[in-house]
Amino acid sequence: MSNTDPNKADSEHRVVSFRTGRPVPPPPEEPVEDLAKYAHGEGRDDYRHRMTVNVVAFLFVMALIGAGIWIADTMASMRKNQDCVLSGRSGCTPVEYKKDRW
Repeated sequence: MSNTDPNKADSEHRVVSFRTGRPVPPPPEEPVEDLAKYAHGEGRDDYRHRMTVNVVAFLFVMALIGAGIWIADTMASMRKNQDCVLSGRSGCTPVEYKKDRW
């Protein structure tokens, strides 16, 4: 078989080198500086303070979620009442009363 045989050329693996013409800088010996200086803070960690801040943040987020749900519910009931009134029906808003007035 010759070197120009198409079956042989398909079965061989070739590596094509692309060169840009400019020199490639050598890789640095250490890719990253020593990270040990960032492992611990300068001072001692105050876990009690951190946990207190986490609890306060959690309660704040829960309050925001609760307020959002309340606002969404209020808007939905207002939209329902408005749609009822705009459709021309009467008695759209429920009236609360006590049975045992006297």
